[in-house]
Amino acid sequence: MSSVVVAMDGPSGSGKSSTSRGVAKRLGLRYLDTGAMFRAMTWWMLRHGVDVEDVEAVASHADTPVLVSGTDPAAPTITVDGVDVSGPIRSPEVTSAVSAVSAVPEVRARLLRDQRAIIGDGGIVVEGRDIGTVVAPDAAVKVYLTADPEARATRRTAELSGADVTATRADLLRRDRLDSGRKAAPLAMADGAHHIDTTPFTLEEVVEQVVALVEQADAE
Repeated sequence: MSSVVVAMDGPSGSGKSSTSRGVAKRLGLRYLDTGAMFRAMTWWMLRHGVDVEDVEAVASHADTPVLVSGTDPAAPTITVDGVDVSGPIRSPEVTSAVSAVSAVPEVRARLLRDQRAIIGDGGIVVEGRDIGTVVAPDAAVKVYLTADPEARATRRTAELSGADVTATRADLLRRDRLDSGRKAAPLAMADGAHHIDTTPFTLEEVVEQVVALVEQADAE
């Protein structure tokens, strides 16, 4: 499976990260969290006083930060200008601003180049919101995960620092509207994607389903 690309899309809290990492570990593949890249970009903008609601200001700085994404599913990392931001990018401040930054075409174009460079010749599970539609439309396996809002809010709250379930649920629904409605690479299920509603399943059960899809694709 050294050349396989698995595209894992879906809204926040649907189980993309845990599932993607689990599949990558099981199959000996690399792993890339594209959402962390957008969060890292947002963290840099906030840290440098860029108004994230000012599209032109964000666009003018899109190529400035140096982002490095680790691809080990057992210990994924991300640094910005040499600083480990794995923790800070999960803060409520970044969470509330990331949709605005992600909607800027220049940011998406810059990170798209980075993402495709990391994907390279394959052997990777890539998670995000536009992987199957934009980043890797030729991926051998495309998966679209969803879950009901309550399950998503509970899962997401466990990942974020300083958050509560009610506020997280409201923010998830807000981001759904923004991500699905933006002009640049909106959140959508790719043609040919396998839809999995993760609500009734354990993480291991979802991982098993995706592993089976990858193994089937690899055998064809």
